Amino acid sequence: MTIAYLVNQYPKTSHSFIRREIVALEAAGVPINRFSIRSLAAEIIDEADKKEASKTQYVLGKGVSGLLGSTIAVALKHPLRFLKATKLAYTVGHSSDRGLVYHLAYLAEACVLLRWFARAKISHVHTHFGTNSATVAMLCRELGGPTYSLTVHGPEEFDKPQAIGLTEKIERAAFVVSVCSFGRSQLYRWCDYPQWSKIHVVHCGVDEMFLKHPYTPLPMQPHFVCIGRLSEQKGHLLLIEAAGHLAAEGHDFKLVLVGDGPLRERIESMIRQFRLENHVEITGWATNEQVQQQILAAQVMLVPSFAEGLPVVIMESLALCRPVISTYIAGIPELVQPGKSGWLVPSGSVSALKEAMQVAIHTPHDQLEEMGKTGAKLVAQNHNAATEAKTLKALFPQ
Repeated sequence: MTIAYLVNQYPKTSHSFIRREIVALEAAGVPINRFSIRSLAAEIIDEADKKEASKTQYVLGKGVSGLLGSTIAVALKHPLRFLKATKLAYTVGHSSDRGLVYHLAYLAEACVLLRWFARAKISHVHTHFGTNSATVAMLCRELGGPTYSLTVHGPEEFDKPQAIGLTEKIERAAFVVSVCSFGRSQLYRWCDYPQWSKIHVVHCGVDEMFLKHPYTPLPMQPHFVCIGRLSEQKGHLLLIEAAGHLAAEGHDFKLVLVGDGPLRERIESMIRQFRLENHVEITGWATNEQVQQQILAAQVMLVPSFAEGLPVVIMESLALCRPVISTYIAGIPELVQPGKSGWLVPSGSVSALKEAMQVAIHTPHDQLEEMGKTGAKLVAQNHNAATEAKTLKALFPQ
């Protein structure tokens, strides 16, 4: 059994959880071939990601002539299958948000992969995210390629399920994975009851780098860290506003934002507006090791998102015994236990976020440490990458 992993962009700085899953599967004895639609080589900073990139085949690396050549070759060799796949591309593309032209491009990508999969003797394809790469895997299957499965993370898939043909993808898949129970319930909404049995929960996991890191005491001074892409749904703008109110009231604290993205300039402007230059720092993107060090330098992790699946950074923080302030959305309440491993607030509420940060600032040091240790136990039980990989391995067709 040789498994192909297909991702739209791989490796990617914010998708280290996919790399961990692949490595854990290989450690469990599953041969994995890596495929990606496009490369992000210019943005990769982590050495582990660079190593993964060297093992990955990129569909768009074939160029327009390669895509066209593969499409013609498949059409001539398998005309009936090609017609069926073209019809499926039209059906899904017609009702999608991207349109028919994009779906014809996905069909061409599927033709490239059909030939690559045959040469590599791929028996099954697993994709992450229910968007473009899942469409390509589904079309490749219609062309006569291997069975496929997909891991759905959210929130994008749940924001536009009809536009991405989610129901069609579930029905045609060998199985579907959700990263949390909340996500599974959302998938139930978009398929008929007979399909429910093929939907499973397999958590994203953290590896020994986090799970077995020697215990590091929390710093004595109030220090928050927020890790993630600087985008609207991550809640950074409201976080800066909450921090501004805390600073105006005379609270002493440090807040480090680890990441980059389209909102960086606006966030920097708000930092100046609220006179937070001595309180808030933006580091830009960081390697896995740098992320770990930023977490260890903090007392509390902040994840003020409006939309998520189940953020891996919460698992990483709790694994390192740092309590978390986050929001009552998606799968987050399945991991953050209010009063035990952190605090949860209504998403979008500046006042609630500010109050939770204030409570954390004034929580006794030993209580913060105990909350972090409680969270670490929960992560070790439910989010061990090696254990979750074995659960996923059992789902692959034998």
